[in-house]
Amino acid sequence: MDRRTSLKALAIGTISAGVILEACNGKPDKAGKAPLAPQFNIDRMPEEKAWFDKINSENYFTGHEMATITILTDIICPADDVSGSASEAGVPEFIEFIVKDMPQHQLPVRGGLRWLDIQCLNRFGKSFKDCSSEQQIEMVDEIAYPAKAKPEMKQGVSFFNKMRDLTLTGFFTSKMGVEDLGYAGNRPNKWNGVPDEVLKQYGLSYTERDEEICVKYG
Repeated sequence: MDRRTSLKALAIGTISAGVILEACNGKPDKAGKAPLAPQFNIDRMPEEKAWFDKINSENYFTGHEMATITILTDIICPADDVSGSASEAGVPEFIEFIVKDMPQHQLPVRGGLRWLDIQCLNRFGKSFKDCSSEQQIEMVDEIAYPAKAKPEMKQGVSFFNKMRDLTLTGFFTSKMGVEDLGYAGNRPNKWNGVPDEVLKQYGLSYTERDEEICVKYG
């Protein structure tokens, strides 16, 4: 699934309100804590900074969950000849931050991760992150295309839709993603006025005064 296919799949997919699952309230693994979101040196209102520091001081996902998220995001948005993968752009950390900042995403994402592991345990005898690349893609193919998915995959489809939305939002709002899009933003340009042929077409011309006070670029 290349990046362009991922974008097409995002366009045809539907974003569900959540996965209807009772997920375990996992705690960060002692041996593999999820990385904290990066700090930003920007001005904030005191209450904004307090909230940012609060949610940035603790982890929500376990190490196992973060490893699974990293694999999924790189399947959704892999590296190509233009830029790096989702994980290289910091998307897993972005998702970790979002679920703490917007708690409504917590149950759907954690429940979906648990659902994915259960499916892989039943099918391959191991969790998603421990499956081979071929097995991981086989599982993802079952839930990545809503129109083709089997009815019993409904919960997984909802979860994958959410992960695809979060992944591409995270990637294309990162520095790497913005550069991938080629977005230049507002930049000053050099304009030497209306071309002579256009002025002649409308019977117009610049006055000597215009020519004196206007800056021209070579």
